[in-house]
Amino acid sequence: MVNPFDLRTILLAKHAQHVVLIHFPIALFITGVGLDLLSRGKCNSQLASPAYLNLSIAAATVLPAVVTGLLAWQFALDGKRLKGLLLLHLIAALSAALLVVASWWMHWRSRKAELALLPVYRIPVELLGVAIIALTAYLGGFLSGVNT
Repeated sequence: MVNPFDLRTILLAKHAQHVVLIHFPIALFITGVGLDLLSRGKCNSQLASPAYLNLSIAAATVLPAVVTGLLAWQFALDGKRLKGLLLLHLIAALSAALLVVASWWMHWRSRKAELALLPVYRIPVELLGVAIIALTAYLGGFLSGVNT
């Protein structure tokens, strides 16, 4: 039996880092979208700053999540060609990462230009991002054996 407190087991597992890191951008992005919807697009709302902060950290943490996912593919499958659920999971994850960064960028650009209102088209982008994240997480659950 493997010791759960062994640092070698924790740090050198073939996919453990991805499974741990992925929860940060998911939670931060969904919280940021919720706060943004509650702020009603006003940059001077009390909820606009926490929304921007959550989206900023989500955009920063999505990169390590994607990198560890790609490394898990290389280590666990020796870089073999992807197919089926794993390929769909990769496509959905890259799409979700793009939507997370795009959502942050829209907020950043509005703050930089010192606009009073955020663009209206951010809402469909953010909601699509939440939906794609949900799909990606659902597929990831099947791949990890949680949703069997």
